[in-house]
Amino acid sequence: MNALVQSQLAGAPATIMATPTTEPAQYLTFMLAGDVFAIGILAIKEIIEYQGLTEVPLMPRCVRGVINLRGAVVPVVDLLARFRRPRSPITKRSCIVIVEVQADDQRQVVGVMVDAVNEVLDIAEAEIEPPPAFGTHIRSDFIQGMGKVRGKFVILLNVEKTVSLDAMGELGDDAPMAAEAGLEEAAA
Repeated sequence: MNALVQSQLAGAPATIMATPTTEPAQYLTFMLAGDVFAIGILAIKEIIEYQGLTEVPLMPRCVRGVINLRGAVVPVVDLLARFRRPRSPITKRSCIVIVEVQADDQRQVVGVMVDAVNEVLDIAEAEIEPPPAFGTHIRSDFIQGMGKVRGKFVILLNVEKTVSLDAMGELGDDAPMAAEAGLEEAAA
């Protein structure tokens, strides 16, 4: 600012430096077991009503099955099961969010089962905190950040890492869940 004032005083033409402004990014918010999550809308192709799935044997437990989407076979991932929680119950508000993710050298279409879709929100970059550091034994790479919305946090998912079918086994999806089996983990 002093340089601008000094150049004006010296009779030089004034130049105003534009400060870079970033537009807020848009996120689709949805519910999973009472918690609010969000995915950037650029990855979302469409949202469809939950319909019957065709179960496929020997799939990771978080893959609920496949649907026929205009002639294409689309796998459907239950995000709660993906996060090692009991599977999502099917209700009148259950939806499948169709996303497109990069898998190796090609785009892959995947359905994401959610309890309910809320709204599309604009979240400014300044309102997004980095993922929390949980230590070396807990993965948080599927979290893009923590959005601050109306005084609460919304978990912003990195959709590429969350629904990558190539990486399904990495989160231990094939292991039986203690909550579903009614068992508690024994200390080693």
